[in-house]
Amino acid sequence: MKIVTFGEMMLRLTPLGTKRLVQADSFDAFYGGAEANVALSLALLGEEAVFATKLPDNALGDGAVAALRRWGVDTRGIVRGKGRLGLVFQERGADRRPDRTFYDREGSALSLASPSEFDWERLLAGADFLYFSGITPALGENVAGICIDACQAARKCGVQVAFDPNYRPGLWDLPEAAACMETVLSYVDILIANESQASALFGISYSPLAVDGDNVSDWGYETLAKALCKRFSVKAVALTERRTISAGINDFSAKYYDGRAFVSSPKYRMRVVDRVGSGDAFAAGLLFSLGRKTGLQEAINFAAAAGCLKHSIEGDVNLSRYEEILALAQKGAEETGRR
Repeated sequence: MKIVTFGEMMLRLTPLGTKRLVQADSFDAFYGGAEANVALSLALLGEEAVFATKLPDNALGDGAVAALRRWGVDTRGIVRGKGRLGLVFQERGADRRPDRTFYDREGSALSLASPSEFDWERLLAGADFLYFSGITPALGENVAGICIDACQAARKCGVQVAFDPNYRPGLWDLPEAAACMETVLSYVDILIANESQASALFGISYSPLAVDGDNVSDWGYETLAKALCKRFSVKAVALTERRTISAGINDFSAKYYDGRAFVSSPKYRMRVVDRVGSGDAFAAGLLFSLGRKTGLQEAINFAAAAGCLKHSIEGDVNLSRYEEILALAQKGAEETGRR
């Protein structure tokens, strides 16, 4: 299976432990970014993963390329040129204090890219999926245009498009994001989202009757998925469900609707080591399973287990082996069946 992802790669700087930025005198450094994380996870699972982006032609750009090649990602879709590598500063939360993230990405190489720098028909030749998130078109009108070019080429080449809105209010305002994503979604086959994105961006939510305290029934998620399918004519919708007990303890599960059947994964309670990249691990696990043509239940179980395990790993990338993810998925299914 071949998967092409497109987005910005950045350097994440995180104070050691749970120090606040004002306390920090040293940082852990991780190369990453939503679409790069998906490509890395898929390469680690043994798939042909191609990452397309633009990086600065300097030592930091070299470091980003090396981080991708280390785990087997195909970097021939990377353009080098003017601009900088964006930075993201992340402050880990503790107890009732949540994580905080600060971006420093203005003037990044990808934000300065032009459509002529990407030959999408060449990059997508023989691909099964194209994946990107809403972070990418947020980088500017030129990058949004490149995303549409990629989607149009994918349609021409018979490649399925998977998209996660991944809305970041620090990058653009809500009306602008919603309008852009409406355009993008006209090309999307698989939408990966959550209830807060569906409500904020598209005004679509489940019935209040589906809510019991912090819990939402599967019926509520199914009606939400069906509404998203109908609104955007997508073939399938995946929804992640997260409940934050504290900065260090989260509940995580997922749902999938393919236009005919609705399935729900086991729910995992996790002690969080590093939450960054967990949604990307989920997306990679889902695309991996769909590409392998497993059953829908097996696919959502594997994807949720991949997202769960990422919470236990420092850095942006899910370094879990296939066997580890599968074992957790099977254990979770068995425990759910006994309840």
